[in-house]
Parts: sequence; C-alpha cells; structure tokens
Amino acid sequence: MDSIDRKIIHVDMDAFFASVEQRDNPDLRGKPVAVGYDGERGVVSTASYEARKYGVHSAMSMLVAKRLCPQLIVVRGSYENYSQVSSQIQAIFKDYTDMIEPISIDEAFLDVTENKRGIELAIDIANEIKQRIKDELDLTASAGISYNKFLAKIASEYRKPDGICTIHPDMALDFIAKLPIESFWGVGPKTARRMHHIGIFNGAQLRECPRRPSAWGFGKAGPIFYNFARGIDNRPVVVERVRKSVGCEQTFLQDISIKSAVLIELYHSVLELCERIAKDDFEGKTLTLKIKYGDFQQITRSITGRKILKTKDDILPLAKKLLKQIEYSADHPIRLLGLSVSNPGADDELPTPEWIQLELEFKDWDK
Repeated sequence: MDSIDRKIIHVDMDAFFASVEQRDNPDLRGKPVAVGYDGERGVVSTASYEARKYGVHSAMSMLVAKRLCPQLIVVRGSYENYSQVSSQIQAIFKDYTDMIEPISIDEAFLDVTENKRGIELAIDIANEIKQRIKDELDLTASAGISYNKFLAKIASEYRKPDGICTIHPDMALDFIAKLPIESFWGVGPKTARRMHHIGIFNGAQLRECPRRPSAWGFGKAGPIFYNFARGIDNRPVVVERVRKSVGCEQTFLQDISIKSAVLIELYHSVLELCERIAKDDFEGKTLTLKIKYGDFQQITRSITGRKILKTKDDILPLAKKLLKQIEYSADHPIRLLGLSVSNPGADDELPTPEWIQLELEFKDWDK
C-alpha cells in the first residue's frame, strides 16, 4: 500500500486533567483551573481553557500562573482517576481498530485504513469517536486526520478545542510550507533557535534549504525534518511501544548547594530509580544525570557501560561519577535533580525521555 493511502487519526483530549476535574466538580465549570502542586515550587500540569485566556499554560510556575490569573483555582489532581478515564477512552478506540499507539495518557494515534466498522472515510470515524467521548464521558477531544503521523498530529492542534481537521495528500505541501518551524514535531525551543540562525522559520524555507540534512547539525533528526518538510513520514502506528528509558526527578522546595545535601538527594533518587526499573523490568546501560539550577539553566551528563543497570550497587557509583562533573555553589544552587536509565540499543527517531515529576518537601540546610 502506498503511504499516502493510509488513514491515520490523532486524537488529543482537550485540557485533559483540568477537564476531568471540571467534569467531576460542577463548581469548577466555567472557571480558571490549574492542575498541579500549589506551592512555591509548584508547576502547572494542565490549565483549563478559561485559565489559558490569562496566559496560563502547562509547565509554568504556579506562582507566575497565579499572578497572571489571581482567581485561579489550583487542584492537586488524581493521576489514578485520569488513568481510569484514559482507559475508558482507549476502550472507545478499540471499537474501531486495534491499531492504537498511545503517545501519552491523553492522546493516541489510530490507523483506521482497515477498521472494524467498515467505515470508508476516516473523518466519519473521527467524528464518531469525538461524539462518543462527549456522550459517554462528558469530555471533549480534538482530532487530526491525514496519511501519516506527522500531519495527523499537526492537524489535531489546528482547531482546538473540540475541533477536527483533515490534511489531504494534495494539500499537504502547501499546508507544511506555511507551518512555523516551531510547530514541527520534534522541534523544541533550542532547535527552533538554531534553525532561525540559519534562516529557517517555516516549512517552505526548510524544504528549500540547499544544505544536505546531514550537514544541518541536528544529528539523526536532520533527515527526519527534511522528510517532514516534504510531507513524508513512513513511521507505522506502533501498537506496542518499546520503552526507551525509565527515570525520576525531584524539584526541591528550596535550592540546595551543600555537598552533603546533594549527595543525600542523589542517593534517594538512585533508590527511587531502582524501584522503577524493577517495577517495569527495564534493562538499560546508559545512566543520565539531569540538573536544573536555580536560574533554570539545565544540563545533563551521561555514561554508558557494558553492564545492565539494575541495582543500587550498579547505579550509585556511576551517579556519583556523573555528579563530580557538575559544578554548583551557593551562588549557583541546584533546583532539580533527575536520574534516568536508557537503552542505547533502542534508537528512537524523536527521542522522548520519560521523566516522572516528584514534589519533595526539603528542609533548609544551614550547614
């Protein structure tokens, strides 16, 4: 089958965590809501659309969010509840196809080229799914439809919330040409700045770039961006995803710079990481240390060995070795510390490390 004959749907729930909270608590409906930890170091996980009108968005400091929207209602949220609702959404998907690739708790790709209902048009399937989510779960979702995953995901963002958009093969190149480079899948702020530096601001300029993708300086992602600019994405919908990494991170309520304090937190992170590795039966040989400073500057250091990293005795010596490469002081304290183990043999086209955020109460270290 030609790749342009595929029918791919990307379904993305609208402000999922906040919408579930508003659904379950009528007093929150129509009001600005943020899900997250309401503390000095709290971060917005999801903001309702009412809150977004004030400029509140995911990953924003909760203090900043409350300054932008003084009437903001902060809800701690329940991941267990969100997981249960996510399972109900997945059950709806399975009525149409078994070719489902969950990307996160609130979004998934569906390949409906061949589907259980024998429905010819993907847009009809997408509309049915959206309506069932609304009728059965009292939530809204947006859907994007196209012949590949890249375009389907872009389309789902195009008419949010509660929207639907189809990008046909004959309109794909024109659509991509006008697309800001920041909207390309896999292009974050740093990559966008680098592209701007070489004169690339949209899909058309990316497509016309005379340099070979291998010479762009984006590593393995260069050829991927090159293909995206031409509407090419042959990645299949993967029903069972191979997990690439397991990690955990801690954001401290107060920045730390005392060596003993940092070592203690490193030790606790190693124990937490070992528990997650055992729970997921994960095997990896690369350990990565992530540090975010008080000024939000972030750095990572990695080391790869020959041995599978499973236990504290495997990981702690390597973690200490990586920590020795990190400079910190009272003038440059640490805000966040994270550790992850990854599998260097499992290359991913668009790497998406899986970090699990922990909010820890951390007492002041005076000595």
